[in-house]
Amino acid sequence: MSDNWPDMPGDDAPSGSNAHEFTVSELSGALKRSVEDGFGHVRVRAELSGVKRAASGHVYFSLKDDSAVLDGVCWRGSAQRLAFVPEDGLEVICTGKLTTYPARSKYQMVVEHMEPAGAGALMALLEERKKKLAAEGLFDAERKRPIPFLPKVIGVVTSPTGAVIRDILHRLSDRFPRHVLVWPVLVQGEGAAAQVAAAIKGFNAIDGKGAMPRPDVLIVARGGGSIEDLWAFNEEVVVRAAAESDIPLISAVGHETDTTLIDYASDLRAPTPTGAAEKAVPVREDLRFTVADLGRRLEGQRMLMVRDRQERLTGLARGLPSPKDILGLAQQRWDDLSERLPRGLMAAAQIKSAQLNRLVGGLSAGRLKQLAAYRGEQLEGTSRRLNPAYGRRLEDLAARLQASGRMLDSLSYERVLERGYALVEDAGGTPVTKSAQLQAGDAVSVRFSDGVRGMQVQDGELPPPAAPTPPKAKKAAKPKPKLEPKKDERQGSLL
Repeated sequence: MSDNWPDMPGDDAPSGSNAHEFTVSELSGALKRSVEDGFGHVRVRAELSGVKRAASGHVYFSLKDDSAVLDGVCWRGSAQRLAFVPEDGLEVICTGKLTTYPARSKYQMVVEHMEPAGAGALMALLEERKKKLAAEGLFDAERKRPIPFLPKVIGVVTSPTGAVIRDILHRLSDRFPRHVLVWPVLVQGEGAAAQVAAAIKGFNAIDGKGAMPRPDVLIVARGGGSIEDLWAFNEEVVVRAAAESDIPLISAVGHETDTTLIDYASDLRAPTPTGAAEKAVPVREDLRFTVADLGRRLEGQRMLMVRDRQERLTGLARGLPSPKDILGLAQQRWDDLSERLPRGLMAAAQIKSAQLNRLVGGLSAGRLKQLAAYRGEQLEGTSRRLNPAYGRRLEDLAARLQASGRMLDSLSYERVLERGYALVEDAGGTPVTKSAQLQAGDAVSVRFSDGVRGMQVQDGELPPPAAPTPPKAKKAAKPKPKLEPKKDERQGSLL
């Protein structure tokens, strides 16, 4: 038993003995002295969590590992000497002593010196998850959708019992009252992430055709807290649900200094839940004032434009001649033309009459006879030139015809037959060009230069030829008459 503890009766002391009775303060003081004497100087490696700086300058936090948590405090003098700013998730090495806090029956560590030892496990996991989701494009600016200027229905995903929903509703009521749908969820602890993700997907699943309207914008909100308290909003299921939401989403998790992964995946981040309500709707009174001011300016511009157009129209009208002057000139021209028209008609009639008289005077019997005689002389001269040209043309055509006849006679197959060849034709009169077309016993006709003989096809060797007989003398071919052009007895000779 430590000397700091007062004497206490043994376990076998009767219940009604005169054992010393401690007050709570005495017992708490004895425990405090025992802890401080036993752990007057300790060095602890742990992860910071729930760091808070009080107005007095003291820093309160928790030191934790994977299975235990130890409260800690760094008094203002020691906190001012720290070389860095303590943050949640930072792994540190603290040097100090253990003590107790009698007002709450808890023990804590008074940190006199603190140095960073590296990022904590949660921060390392958070950074790794952030890089993974960013590589998938869930945080890209191209995915961000604009927030509607004045949504009709606002969906809120938060705890129904906290101060967050009251702050949002109060701010909306002050700025621009809207229809609000609240999807109650857990915002901390086991199952919170799944409920938040299900709420986001549930709002997106509303088609708006039934009694339940579809929200135009979503707000996912939660109050401030440590990194452990806000960890549900760092879960992948929540981040993916926010990135896949078809409804524009505003994240309002924690305070302005708190940052969670849903802030990167949302379309807009608000520093606080109250700020989310301010970003969701405009101020109605400001809109009314703006609309009224624009209406006044529009009316003023309209009146100014009408007045300007009237002045311009008046100025242009002064530069135009009067209608009487315009019509007077046209009427004067009409009168002038009306007076000139009869005189012009009479003058035109006189000119045409004179032309007709000149033509009539030129038509006489003598001129017609003279013209007929002249045309007759022209016709007679043409006839004299036509007769020799006609004779020459006939002679030329006759010579060409004789040349064509001689060429046709030279190319005729009859000239080939005169050289000793014969033309074999079958019973149908078709020329036979190959022996395979005939069989033994077929009747054929053989055409010679002087006539046709009927023959029958036989196979085998030919009999020996008989003695040749002298060929008959050919009759002299009669000369063909020469074609001469027939003379037209009606035409005279030029020779």
